Amino acid sequence: MASHDVVIRNGTVVDGTGSARFVGDVAITGGIVTAVGEVDGAGSREIDADGHLVSPGFVDIHTHYDGQATWDSQLAPSSWHGVTTVVMGNCGVGFAPVAEHNRERLIQLMEGVEDIPGTALHEGLAWDWSSFPEYLDALERRPRDIDLATQVPHGALRLHVMGERGATQQPATADDIAEMARLAREAVESGALGFTTSRTLNHRTSLGEPTPTLKAEADELVGIARGLGQAGRGVLQVVSDFIDMGAELDLFRRMAAESGRPISVSIAQGPQRTQDWLAELDYFARATAQGVTMRGQVGARAVGLMLGLEATLNPFMFSPAYRDIADHPLAERVAHMRNPEVRRTIIEGASISDTVLGSRAIHRFTHMFRLGDPPNYEPDPSDSAAATAAREGRDPIEVAYDWVLEQDGRALIYQPILNWAGQNLDVIGEMLRHRASVPGLSDGGAHVGTICDVSFPTTLLQWWGRDRPTGRIPVETLIAKQCRLTAETVGLGDRGVLAPGMRADVNIIDFDGLRLHAPEMRRDLPAGGRRVLQRATGYRHTFVAGTEVMADGEPTGAMPGRLVRGAR
Repeated sequence: MASHDVVIRNGTVVDGTGSARFVGDVAITGGIVTAVGEVDGAGSREIDADGHLVSPGFVDIHTHYDGQATWDSQLAPSSWHGVTTVVMGNCGVGFAPVAEHNRERLIQLMEGVEDIPGTALHEGLAWDWSSFPEYLDALERRPRDIDLATQVPHGALRLHVMGERGATQQPATADDIAEMARLAREAVESGALGFTTSRTLNHRTSLGEPTPTLKAEADELVGIARGLGQAGRGVLQVVSDFIDMGAELDLFRRMAAESGRPISVSIAQGPQRTQDWLAELDYFARATAQGVTMRGQVGARAVGLMLGLEATLNPFMFSPAYRDIADHPLAERVAHMRNPEVRRTIIEGASISDTVLGSRAIHRFTHMFRLGDPPNYEPDPSDSAAATAAREGRDPIEVAYDWVLEQDGRALIYQPILNWAGQNLDVIGEMLRHRASVPGLSDGGAHVGTICDVSFPTTLLQWWGRDRPTGRIPVETLIAKQCRLTAETVGLGDRGVLAPGMRADVNIIDFDGLRLHAPEMRRDLPAGGRRVLQRATGYRHTFVAGTEVMADGEPTGAMPGRLVRGAR
């Protein structure tokens, strides 16, 4: 008789604690890790992991599957990258609580902030909920491949309580704050992991309106945080422009201190104030040492746009001659664009369009590179469109034109924006090593036509753990951060480490063969909506609660995932 459900033999175990790797076995029974090291007894299934890494499943704490999770049982593409738990409801956007008259506003907010097609949301959302507990119930009814947890979003909460006053960033009254705090407490007591908000001008609705939470005052934010404190559970998450960095940091500390709840904040290096990220992380480290837990969520590479004829943005989108054919099928557009006269008129129109607001943002030729396959996320500045044009004696817009026509119009141009002030990723290495940082910001499920950072966990291992010529980080450190620390940050203490009694969320990885593939566009959202997806090879087996959900990059069809209600 078998002693275990599964035994993984002879793997190189990186257990998530940060301890040195070792060759050993991992046993699983009843969805729980039952032994690590030398395992006696056979498994009903035995896997030889010789030469492969065996790690905990990755915990991605910053995603936006709020809509997709209601209609799709597979939380791809996160599940393609070794992720076994995702946390959504970040940045103050989501779909509950909601009254019927606010549904359209929440769709516009999600479409604008997270670049998820409104047509897909209109088609896919069933709206069989109003309160946040009802939304949790709707999520729980659907079987899924990996675990899912969510947070109560400030944008939806504010609209629900304040209506038009909330939408137009008017100050909340004492009664408004009390009601928002009550609903936030109700949400976490029902299973939400926490409360999230946004304080950035970059977050706008699809109509161009600022997010409802942009100007929320300290009393409102602290009051809602206190609601979580009264429940004695939940975490806080914030994104900010840090226009007044000192005031913002003190506000976030006050939210955490007066509620007794931990807070995490999105952190990135901007192109101007290039050292602010360090001051912010140092502030979090000092606060944490003094008993107020604060962490900074950081990315694995630059935050950059993808430009292309299939993407939301391309360098010619404001050219009148291009707009005349923008709605044509891709093959037809490419054929037109290869016509010399059409080429001339589109390029002329694109150059003139630099006077149009927003056009200059997609004509930053010094920061424009072929993405390639395999994708290159740390390109040499000498390979930019501007540098290429200078060598060839051409206008950079002509180089960009040639690039978007490659691969029959499916090629993507990469334009790094944040974390790229030094035109390399050295700053990311410093962020990842900082004691106050935690990996995040993948935005899985969002930015479906402009950004594909859902592959951050793979970049952590492949680039920072193996391929980067300098500044590599020990794999043990990377996995500890992406597994145990991420789980701890959102209060999930039952996963992220391979140890007896922990959830059997496990990856078996061909580390030498780990590869990212180029992002590609698919039209598989409701109403034929498009999204960018990115695959990886090297993930041999991914288990969720002891059940294999991915095998060599393909889903097994098993659905052991569930809604995680509250801290563990």
